[in-house]
Amino acid sequence: MITYEERLARAALTRVVEPGDVHAGRVLRRYGAEGFLRRLGDPAGDPGAFDGTGPKRVAGWRRRAETAEPRRDLDAIGRDGGRFVVPGDAEWPRQLDDLGDTRPVGLWARGPADLRTWALRSVAVVGARACTPYGAHMATALASGLAEEGWVVVSGAAFGIDGAAHRGALAARGATVAVLACGVDMPYPRGHAELIGRVAEQGLVIGELPPGSHPTPSRFILRNRVIAALTRGTVVVEAEYRSGSLVTARAAARLGRHTMGVPGPVTSGLSAGVHELLRGEATLVTEAAEVIELVGDMGRLAPERRGPVLARDLLAPDTARVLEAMPAGRPTPVTEIADRSGTTTDDTLVRLYELHSLGFVERQGDDWRLTKTPTEGANTRRGGT
Repeated sequence: MITYEERLARAALTRVVEPGDVHAGRVLRRYGAEGFLRRLGDPAGDPGAFDGTGPKRVAGWRRRAETAEPRRDLDAIGRDGGRFVVPGDAEWPRQLDDLGDTRPVGLWARGPADLRTWALRSVAVVGARACTPYGAHMATALASGLAEEGWVVVSGAAFGIDGAAHRGALAARGATVAVLACGVDMPYPRGHAELIGRVAEQGLVIGELPPGSHPTPSRFILRNRVIAALTRGTVVVEAEYRSGSLVTARAAARLGRHTMGVPGPVTSGLSAGVHELLRGEATLVTEAAEVIELVGDMGRLAPERRGPVLARDLLAPDTARVLEAMPAGRPTPVTEIADRSGTTTDDTLVRLYELHSLGFVERQGDDWRLTKTPTEGANTRRGGT
């Protein structure tokens, strides 16, 4: 059971240290949140507490610790109907522990859903901000398909692929989680304020930074490790070579999660990063069923894909060989057809009558010819063996 003092200390640390700070994570693991803050407030009490951490970093921690007001932050998130989830809570997603010393100090959350329950059955869908209409369509379709099958779609609420993924899940009346690189009360980008509000009403908006915090470029990159660790797998839909989405996918691979990519035109720079992933360990996917085959229960396979089944595909091999021996455009004697198909005259005649019953050939006197409009639409065999 987490004490109020421990929760308060962790809330303070979200003001003091940057997300993913491995130095802070090492101190936190060694002393706990309360012990961390005590040592920041008493430099002479434990001179070896911050061994291995640069003095400038420690000085920054101490400076920010002096101004942290965790009670105010907890009150603020409570007024917004949110909460602060920390390791040890029933709602804490334990897969985040795979991040080791870069594990979040805690997660600020808004929304009615239980984070741990939702994270157990979740998939990340991420990609380029400046996406193409193709990319937006694929992200929306994937997210809708996943949501319809009961999967939670996790993304970063950015423009482009992220926004399309959230909208796809919401349109299917499904579950979606937005992981922000700022305070959960500070919708970013501003143009997605309405979308993030809808996610908070229907799903969850979470982040490592306390209320009122603004995003920075480094925070976006660090946010991606949470998306990767939280979910069973990451799907990248459009990404250039230097895309933050590739950071998410590579973090997922390091954590032993599935990494997947949706292919695009080889002439598109926005798909170049995805194709590079697919040349490595990532798996090519094109629809929700293929994603679920990887991340879902064993034996849940995507339907096999194949072209349309034509009537001639269902013919027995000997019958098909006789049909292939028929010359086009002229009546042909049975003996010639037999020679061309490599069978006896009697066997050829049997096969010709079978083909006649199926509408492939017709008789003209003693000769046979292909019908002008052969039956090709049927998918069930009506003759042959």
